Amino acid sequence: MTSGVPVREVLEQIEARRARAGRAVEELREEIARLTGQLAAAERALERLEITRETVLDLAAENDAAPAEPLPPGYREVLAVFTRGGNGLHAKDVCRALGGGTEPRHVESMRARLKRLVERGVLTEPDPGLFVLPQPDPPATPEINSS
Repeated sequence: MTSGVPVREVLEQIEARRARAGRAVEELREEIARLTGQLAAAERALERLEITRETVLDLAAENDAAPAEPLPPGYREVLAVFTRGGNGLHAKDVCRALGGGTEPRHVESMRARLKRLVERGVLTEPDPGLFVLPQPDPPATPEINSS
């Protein structure tokens, strides 16, 4: 060789690189096998969830019930404020409970969210600006015949 490196050393370096490359290929094949297993498990879980969702929608259609839409992010936290109790809250109260601002822009944004929850039937607004969780209907009392 022209650089003065004996051929034997070059071949040893090539063999060392080949061995490293072979180990890397084997590690990558093992990782691919592991990831393929994880992918198959995730695909099975997704398929089961899709089947479950379709079944719920079918059952809701059979019962003429509209399926409940999941709450968008941020709305669950708002709803949690109402589940902690109280006789109703105003938009500003909800802002305070969530640690948000109480400036008019924050309160109006919260009021809009609360109004959307009223539209969905998740909350009710018995008085203007007062929001509460809907109360379950009391069970009907049977009529007693006095004859």
